[in-house]
Amino acid sequence: MEAEVLQRVQKLIENIEGVVYGKHEVVKLCVVGLLARGHILIEDVPGIGKTTIAQSIARSIDCSFSRVQFTSDMLPSDIIGVSILNPKTNNFEFRPGPIFASVVLADEINRTPPKTQSALLEAMSEYRVSVDGKTHPVPRPFMVLATQNPVEYEGTYILPESQLDRFLLRVEMGYPPEDDEMRIMRRRDPLQVIEDLKPAISADELIALQDRVGQVIVDESVARYLLAIVRGTRTHELVQLGASPRGSLAFFEACQARALVEGRDYVTPGDAKTMAPLVLAHRLLVKSRGADLATAAQERIRVVNEIVQGVKVPV
Repeated sequence: MEAEVLQRVQKLIENIEGVVYGKHEVVKLCVVGLLARGHILIEDVPGIGKTTIAQSIARSIDCSFSRVQFTSDMLPSDIIGVSILNPKTNNFEFRPGPIFASVVLADEINRTPPKTQSALLEAMSEYRVSVDGKTHPVPRPFMVLATQNPVEYEGTYILPESQLDRFLLRVEMGYPPEDDEMRIMRRRDPLQVIEDLKPAISADELIALQDRVGQVIVDESVARYLLAIVRGTRTHELVQLGASPRGSLAFFEACQARALVEGRDYVTPGDAKTMAPLVLAHRLLVKSRGADLATAAQERIRVVNEIVQGVKVPV
């Protein structure tokens, strides 16, 4: 592994941790998603720092950033843009929406109706937006960081399966350790710290790192191990709908990205065990749904871990 690659990855992680205290593993996972060209759903209770980490990631990359605060009255055109008649030329001109940024923060994504949520689908999967019969590419790099509250139902809409399948990772924040929470208390407001945060890498450097992920070696035995885990989600007795081939590809690339972040140029079964619940659990439809999103999520994670334990590890 080239020292320059490791240095850039570590610089990016340290830059984000300058704002987000006590969340080293969560920050690493977000960087894994970023390097794998994936989108991330950050889900946890209010006040944990979901928006803070999303903003810190965006500020740490020298590229365009936009934030969309999702509400119940938002329309698809508020996200992708709209064509407006120019009276001088008598032609319709496209005015791009906030989706046309390299890093898009979709804050509280489950507070908008499914019709508006679906406006993100084409951009997240095909990196383009179609409006009035014309196709408009989104910038490179491109990433959607979405946050949602899993315990509050009033005024929220459950994300459809097709939307969840577009997210590479579903990450939970959790409460910070005691000492780090003390640092957060003394800092009071992180907004000024985020505003003062300088980019750690450029957009071109990020694209180079993303290209480097594809060069991480995956041995044939390890690749079959990954596939066996994915196929296990389709035969488990508690799973109604298993992971799709898109999930297989996401799992493969996420393991490559984790290996790169860990300083290796090859994937190990340990990468698969770590990434499986994060990549596959939110893609499953299980028979025993919990009382709320948080309980259902834990049930899906339990099923994935059970599947992983039942697959023979390659030697």
